[in-house]
Amino acid sequence: MIRRIIPYADGGDLSASRDFYVEVLGLEVAMEDPVLGLRSPDNPTAQLIIPPPGMENPAPRFGIDVGEPAAVDMVHAEAVQRGLRIVYPLTNEPWGVRRFFVEDPGGTVVNVLAHLS
Repeated sequence: MIRRIIPYADGGDLSASRDFYVEVLGLEVAMEDPVLGLRSPDNPTAQLIIPPPGMENPAPRFGIDVGEPAAVDMVHAEAVQRGLRIVYPLTNEPWGVRRFFVEDPGGTVVNVLAHLS
């Protein structure tokens, strides 16, 4: 069910972050809008997301790609049933993902997502 777990880095200066991760560490740019998405050229599932400052409140610390939009719905239903705090509603985003944010028992905000196509 889980395809990948994607860490998020802070993005105070997206241009400087892009330069660091591309020129120093050798990642490649996979996406620049609405976030800076970077990936390993040798392992495209090894990814890093850097959102611009203030993009989301609360900001998730990482994303979990559950593979299919129906799986997002199933995880959402389970989270609601367990009384977990949903901090961003179930949404189909214009950039092609279905997602919601849930707070884990320790207070960490997690982006649960899947690509729509």
